[in-house]
Amino acid sequence: MKKNGKYIIWCGIIAMWALGCKKPYTPAIISSNNNYLVVEGNISTGADSTIIRLSRTVNLSSGVTINPELNATVAIQDNQNQTYNLHSIGGGVYTSAILNLDNTRTYRLNITTSDGKTYQSAYVTAMASPPIDSIGFTVQNNGIQIYVNTHDPNNKTHYYRWDYNETWIYHAKYDSEYISNDSTDVVIRTPQQQIYQCWGSSISTVITLGSSAKLSQDVIYQNPIIFIPSTSEKIESRYSILLKQYAMTSDGYNYYSILKKNTEQLGSIFDAQPSQLTGNIHCTTDATLPVIGYITAGLVQQKRIYINNSQLPNWTPTYPYDCELDTALYATNGPMPQNQVLELLVPQPNGYITVYPLYAPRATGPIGYLYSDPDCADCSIRGSLIKPSFWQN
Repeated sequence: MKKNGKYIIWCGIIAMWALGCKKPYTPAIISSNNNYLVVEGNISTGADSTIIRLSRTVNLSSGVTINPELNATVAIQDNQNQTYNLHSIGGGVYTSAILNLDNTRTYRLNITTSDGKTYQSAYVTAMASPPIDSIGFTVQNNGIQIYVNTHDPNNKTHYYRWDYNETWIYHAKYDSEYISNDSTDVVIRTPQQQIYQCWGSSISTVITLGSSAKLSQDVIYQNPIIFIPSTSEKIESRYSILLKQYAMTSDGYNYYSILKKNTEQLGSIFDAQPSQLTGNIHCTTDATLPVIGYITAGLVQQKRIYINNSQLPNWTPTYPYDCELDTALYATNGPMPQNQVLELLVPQPNGYITVYPLYAPRATGPIGYLYSDPDCADCSIRGSLIKPSFWQN
């Protein structure tokens, strides 16, 4: 027993010594002038536009998150030498009209950047995605998990990728029913001047994949798409997701799997180590120049669902800003003359927003107003007042 006791004591001393010798290690950030082309997109062969996004890599230390490739020339070419030009819509996005391309042909992408370099993808086989069976969601303690179901009765697809567009209704913290039309009066807002209800939107920023290659049937069941926390404004009122489904080859699936590991699953000693990423695009003017991207082609399937707040538990969304109401009283009750109060509330960029007037007993008119910052009373600061054309009530 004594020997065991001494052993335990020595182990404790060694452990304390080891912990006491730890020193923080902050490695220097590796920076370079690399500015590689990044190509994203799918050549659509169905009743949908082809959308190709071009950008450039950036250093982590640069502080830049988006570096679009502008003024490029982009075209689709098939194996019968037929060419279809894309046009720029800004922000490094290049698109085509609906082309209804022949699914029996193979296609590649040709790109010429503003610096004169040319890039070309390999010819890819057009793959038709089977329809999306359904999109659903499960309610969890801290939010909802949206999922997709699909299958290929011909047992030929096996590899899938999804992306999505989200849209939702949200409201400002305070409902401003009044507006100062000049420096002499505050009036009730017209319906065209309302700034309480808006629509927000976003696109997917993660890579979502699914495979049935190891199953006896080509069935995807409840594949996770996106998790929405219970505190999110997205489910405050009404939420919609438009899901797009792509069929992939095994090579394309492997590329996106590696890309997902390299970009989303790194950061700790338990995560996968970075892997070599080899796409199907190369630079024809400089074979040593790396290019990031994998072009696919085929018929894309899509489906939209709506989720109402009434379908969910009684959760309380978190407003993204700290908000409070301030009071502006006329000189009879406060420090400001009436004209200064009204001038304070005149609409202007980043100016205050009138919420509602204050009245006193036997007063013939308002004695002042409550007001707040635009972030708290004007939903259009971070969204759109215009109802989307596809939106269903």
